[in-house]
Amino acid sequence: MSTARITIKLTPGAKKNAVTGWETDAAGERFLRVFVTVAPEKGKANAALIKLLSKHWGIPKSAISIVRGETSRVKVLEVEGIDEALLNGIR
Repeated sequence: MSTARITIKLTPGAKKNAVTGWETDAAGERFLRVFVTVAPEKGKANAALIKLLSKHWGIPKSAISIVRGETSRVKVLEVEGIDEALLNGIR
């Protein structure tokens, strides 16, 4: 288990909450695509993102923090206690 920085591309206002998996952008950077149903207002989408990832990865919400992009769809998260297999896109 270690601490990692993970880039997320978040789509708020989606039809369902989902973590669809790892993708690569045009510049070759890996990111995790995530959808949440709530609107991006007053931090609600960020809270939903953290709650969804916490459940998906089986770690406490307090282990996930947004270090960049709080008001952007592209976010960088710092995640404590994450298994290496998760970073390699296995789950």
